[in-house]
Amino acid sequence: MAPGGCIFKEVLESQSAVVDYDISATKSILKHPQSTKDAIVYNGKCGVSSTNGVHELLECPVCTGSMYPPIHQCPNGHTLCSSCKVRVQNRCPTCRFELGNIRCLALEKVAESLELPCRYQNLGCHDIFPYYSKLKHEQLCQFRPYNCPYAGSECSITGDIPTLVAHLKNDHKVDMHDGCTFNHRYVKSNPQEVENATWMLTVFNCFGRQFCLHFEAFHLGMAPVYMAFLRFMGDENDAKKFSYCLEVGGYGRKLTWQGVPRSIRDSHKKVRDSEDGLIIQRNLALFFSGGNRQELKLRVTGRIWKEQ
Repeated sequence: MAPGGCIFKEVLESQSAVVDYDISATKSILKHPQSTKDAIVYNGKCGVSSTNGVHELLECPVCTGSMYPPIHQCPNGHTLCSSCKVRVQNRCPTCRFELGNIRCLALEKVAESLELPCRYQNLGCHDIFPYYSKLKHEQLCQFRPYNCPYAGSECSITGDIPTLVAHLKNDHKVDMHDGCTFNHRYVKSNPQEVENATWMLTVFNCFGRQFCLHFEAFHLGMAPVYMAFLRFMGDENDAKKFSYCLEVGGYGRKLTWQGVPRSIRDSHKKVRDSEDGLIIQRNLALFFSGGNRQELKLRVTGRIWKEQ
């Protein structure tokens, strides 16, 4: 649930049962994926072991990350990266001498001769790269971990898709459903008080992949709106292999939306702010709800299919 938001009740309907859910915020457990530092041979190529003495010299003593030009050193020869030079206020963290503007050109030259494995080798990347190309690759590597897609929390969990699916189920208590169609009814008393609120995320297992259905309330400019959209648990190229449609309505009127699910590489906020989904003005949503417009009773149906 988003900070300052409200608690909602979500009713999921199927042919066999109707279940009520009281939605409340959950606390995230902070975990960090472990990195590996093993010598490897991939595709007949030998990568330099990270336990190699030369590679250890390229590790910044402050942030422990790999150093890239400009690499700085103090008069006593201690080195650190350019980012940390600012953080330590131009004082060597090892001997406390003033750093000045001395470059360690020899170490920068040595780095050019190194070839190293991708840091995500334990997640399936089997390529090795020249030292100065490795960082750029890792920023776009298809095997890099995904961020937790749960909305309305400061969850720092990262991992591959199976890890995140288990995390969503066990830690966030997210509802998991099999099937490519859904029929949800969202209920909220006093909808006039809704501001930046999020219903609990629902995950669908469909075509052997996972999809996240989001539904929430926020202000689009000055207008209060509700929005529903789908995200794909995987990379953008795979997300484009699928399409989905959403429909909401009542009293002989309806709104429909058809689109392509966005990859969870794009943050929940980025997708929401791009307005890439079904958006319903609050007054129209209350009209669909009928009655005296004092309670939201909004039915959202949808379907996911695979493009040929």
